[in-house]
Amino acid sequence: MTSGFAHKHLLGIEGLSQQEITHLLDLAESAIDVSRQIEKKKATLRGRTQINLFFEASTRTQSSFELAGKRLGADVMNMAVAASSVSKGETLIDTAMTLNAMRPDLLVVRHHAAGAVALLAQKVECSVINAGDGAHEHPTQALLDALTIRRHKGRLQGLTVAICGDVLHSRVARSNILLLGAMGAKIRVVAPSTLLPRAVERLGVTAFTTMKEGLADADVVMMLRLQRERMHAAYVPSVREYFRFFGLDQEKLSRARPDAIVMHPGPMNRGVEIDPMIADGVQSVIREQVEMGVAVRMAVLEALSRNLPNA
Repeated sequence: MTSGFAHKHLLGIEGLSQQEITHLLDLAESAIDVSRQIEKKKATLRGRTQINLFFEASTRTQSSFELAGKRLGADVMNMAVAASSVSKGETLIDTAMTLNAMRPDLLVVRHHAAGAVALLAQKVECSVINAGDGAHEHPTQALLDALTIRRHKGRLQGLTVAICGDVLHSRVARSNILLLGAMGAKIRVVAPSTLLPRAVERLGVTAFTTMKEGLADADVVMMLRLQRERMHAAYVPSVREYFRFFGLDQEKLSRARPDAIVMHPGPMNRGVEIDPMIADGVQSVIREQVEMGVAVRMAVLEALSRNLPNA
């Protein structure tokens, strides 16, 4: 079978064509059906070894990748980095050499430093998937967000998507801007000026510093987590003040289209980025995003496995 995705690794959305993104989304659609069956196992990755290497804690992403690998029949191993020799001073290159000796087929990596996953990919022989590197990219999150939007709206092209909150520190925002832009959506970023990257308009977005303007007639409202662990200065006066001006409540959401959907990559800070009534309301697709996460990760693992050597 000729793969519609000819890459060895998935390190980011940057560089992917519209056709390659569509191929992964279409593959994920069929994975949803598998996940909803009683018999959830496929033999696609039988005999393959998948290692999840997380230098940053992330219960949701790691468990999602683990479930995806197991549903495709892979042997999945989670490496506890905090308890490993990495925490004792082993370098990333040493880790790569150790992993190479284990002969994995697929390596899923999350790291706190931007570019670390790409460096690992240069040093190992297997396929590498970026599960988030610093404030750089989080490609599978953007893919699952796109899949969720497409299932609700029937398309991505021409939609107005407002990405709101801590854009400055968000790899989710960057990957979504790249993916949705490549697919023809109109993207807005909405945040206080302190949480907007310098010259963000170069990414092809329109920037707003008020929710009133930024959410006007939006089809999709995507909230971002306030990443206080990455903040080394006072980017917002207080959490209460932040919610007052940039937290999503019913009054602000009323500016968007009546059929607008509300998204959040999780974990949510309820009452900080989003009112609990909105998070659990009829316009929210946040729980569905979690289901789409498993399907998208199954699709990515399957697409990369087709390019692995068989001997």
